[in-house]
Amino acid sequence: MNAYPGIFRVRQRFAATRLVDVTGEVVRQLGRLSLQQRVRPGQTVAITAGSRGIANIQIILRAAVAFLKRLGAEPFIVPAMGSHGGATAEGQRHVLESYGITESTVGCPIRSSMETVLVCRTREGFPVHFDRLAYHADHVLVVNRIKPHTRFAGQLESGLLKMMLIGLGKCQGAQIYHRAIQDYSFDQIVRSVAGEVMQKCHVLAGLAIVENAHDETARIEAMLPGEMESREKDLLRLAKEWMPRLPFRQADLLLIDRIGKNISGTGFDTNVVGRKYDDHKAVEGEYPKIRWIAVRGLTPETHGNAVGLGIAEFCRSQIIRQMDRHVTRLNAITAGHTTAAMLPLDYETDREILDAALSAIGLTEPPQAKLLWIADTLDLAEVECSVAYWDEANGREDLEILTQPRPLPLDAQGNLPDMSVFAKEAAG
Repeated sequence: MNAYPGIFRVRQRFAATRLVDVTGEVVRQLGRLSLQQRVRPGQTVAITAGSRGIANIQIILRAAVAFLKRLGAEPFIVPAMGSHGGATAEGQRHVLESYGITESTVGCPIRSSMETVLVCRTREGFPVHFDRLAYHADHVLVVNRIKPHTRFAGQLESGLLKMMLIGLGKCQGAQIYHRAIQDYSFDQIVRSVAGEVMQKCHVLAGLAIVENAHDETARIEAMLPGEMESREKDLLRLAKEWMPRLPFRQADLLLIDRIGKNISGTGFDTNVVGRKYDDHKAVEGEYPKIRWIAVRGLTPETHGNAVGLGIAEFCRSQIIRQMDRHVTRLNAITAGHTTAAMLPLDYETDREILDAALSAIGLTEPPQAKLLWIADTLDLAEVECSVAYWDEANGREDLEILTQPRPLPLDAQGNLPDMSVFAKEAAG
């Protein structure tokens, strides 16, 4: 196959609500809660830090630490990330370090352990596990981003309540809760476990983060335990409204430069690519509808965890060599999503992927294929699109066309550059 579609670049015009003073907002929000009435000098406060790439997370944690210190408290950070980091204490500390979260940058100790306390059993009968270090602290401040979950739908998805069970439950808790999903709804499990945790595990408050479509901090809200469920529902609706999307509702082939746990729990966000309910196709009423997905690389921050690769149909062979199979499989099994660790068809070069994928899109000839090329599912402000979208793009007020159509930039070895590199070269 010698012919490929030409491509052009568009910039999407997203709603861009953004917090300018992140530190000041953390202080203002925590100040609203009158925590000095509950936190006494010398008391310890465990602050959660997860494994996702959250914008300004180092700044947010540092501001929370400083606020608590002004109350006379002794805060410390606990990794709250289930089975990530290879389900080891050092591995989870290393994940935090890769985000710049260290004792010197946030201003307090980081205490990492995989040990849990068996707090109780839920009314459904399954055990509630909670990080041992957090459990023995005088208070727990739960910090997390609110966003749509990559597999489960409901009024509560990814956020503060989920972190109380999956994150602070560590590997043991995460395994139990994901097994329980076979018998109970995710929504029921979250409400049941979080209710027990808030009663029995000294939860002081929550600090919720919502990001805009540009992966920037758009809102921070502090809340008391009794407010968490209702406020998280409202913030989830806002997160869904603000989340980034692909510019078109259908594609024959989606090229993704990189996937990783810092991008999404499933490596790439299934809400963005239309595969929340089925690994390999959009269900009725779900968009976009992508025929084939091809993954080109892993992020350094994922540390070899290639979970989510099984949702793609094609990938570069280099990913198979780079992936840590033990870490990837452990994460997938713990999450009850074993297919996410399965291997797609792999090829050494992008040219081979294009030849294979574009030969399997039905009667459409490759030059007329609807192809989209993105950096990752967080960075969607600019997208490379094939010429099949040209007429539609010209009629859209929410899209700015940045270039004229040009050939796919395959090098002599048959590989594409990173999209960001190609953008700079095109601009120069």
